[in-house]
Amino acid sequence: MPKIDPYAALRFREFNIFLLVRFAMVFAWSMQFIVIEWQVYSMTKDPLSLGIIGLMEVIPAVSTALFAGHIVDQKEKRNLLVKCIFGFSVISFGLFILSLPSIVSEWQTQKILYGIYFLVFLGGIVRAFIGPTIFSLIALIVPKKIYPNAATWSSTTWQMAAVLGPALAGFSISLIGVHWSMCVIFGFSVFALISLSQIAKKPILNPKIGEPVLESLKEGLKFVFGTKAILGALTLDMIAVLFGGAVALLPIFAQEVLHVGAEGFGILRAAPAVGAALMMFGSTRFPLHKNAGKKLLFAVFGFGICIIVFGLSTSFWLSVAALFISGGVDGISMIIRQTILQLKTPDHMRGRVASVNSMFVGSSNELGAFESGVTAKLMGTVTAVVFGGTMTLITVGLTAFVSPSFRNLDLQKEVEDHEADELPKQ
Repeated sequence: MPKIDPYAALRFREFNIFLLVRFAMVFAWSMQFIVIEWQVYSMTKDPLSLGIIGLMEVIPAVSTALFAGHIVDQKEKRNLLVKCIFGFSVISFGLFILSLPSIVSEWQTQKILYGIYFLVFLGGIVRAFIGPTIFSLIALIVPKKIYPNAATWSSTTWQMAAVLGPALAGFSISLIGVHWSMCVIFGFSVFALISLSQIAKKPILNPKIGEPVLESLKEGLKFVFGTKAILGALTLDMIAVLFGGAVALLPIFAQEVLHVGAEGFGILRAAPAVGAALMMFGSTRFPLHKNAGKKLLFAVFGFGICIIVFGLSTSFWLSVAALFISGGVDGISMIIRQTILQLKTPDHMRGRVASVNSMFVGSSNELGAFESGVTAKLMGTVTAVVFGGTMTLITVGLTAFVSPSFRNLDLQKEVEDHEADELPKQ
């Protein structure tokens, strides 16, 4: 068996630029979400308002996802990503304007709140396009034999940005306030736009350019629902994230349960991403291909346990530890899921498959935020989190019982086959 090269994908210049762009965008997006959460809860003191933030993003993201996947498969990926980042920049600038001290002091709270919700709604539309575009672009930058390594580095970059974005958001809110924190976010989006210009345009690999939308969407859905490995991974992660979305309630835990303020909130919010980033760095040297199904099930089970511990904890550092470990096992889940998608998706269908992924997993973050907000309103914050973790454990048990083929999923041979296919070209 050939020696594992943990830096294989990093040997491609455009992939390094791609990682820089992805880091800047995820950093800006995650920081923006945290700043919005803090601002909205500070204005309303209502946990349901946090759930509404997620709902405002998930409605357009889900409703336009399939159409976005069709467009991504029909268009050139680099230019499409430029348009997505430009759209995000406009939204972040709008939030910067809405947080102006003069507007905050003169406008009614409800009016500012509606403006924030509207911009978050527009952000959901942008997100519906940006996920499939990024997923498709990776496959055009690196050869197939290093897709798993590229997926690992891409996910690691995502997590690193998710570590620093929330952490900086907490400290930034404390040091320079919401308004100038929004300015920092806008600056990162502009940086991403400039960096992206260093990546060349890519060919369109779809042989069915101009295919009717309905036929295209039908083909994409048929592929996803007919591929058990993809369907199983997406379903498991969707339900786990949906019911384990305790992160949406962190402003409440920080302010009313743990009493740690903005700095502690930033640490809590960053803890899962730190754990995930460390796990992902490790996975570049110790790949997760073998027995992928079992590893994914164990990872999601561990995630559920950590969420329950976090919900019951009244100690700040125990809560941080629970979130840290939850991030580590969630990182394993993310890497395995992305590897499954990269290895089993044909090039001409990447946009549509990624759009279904965004509906299943990406949007479940916002639906999970809404579910957490509603259950916190109905049964209390701590009970809501424990309930979510328990539902995650039940989901893992049911998946392992009803789907032995997914439980026994192994990607090792498929990875080796891709390496063998590429060998004569070297």
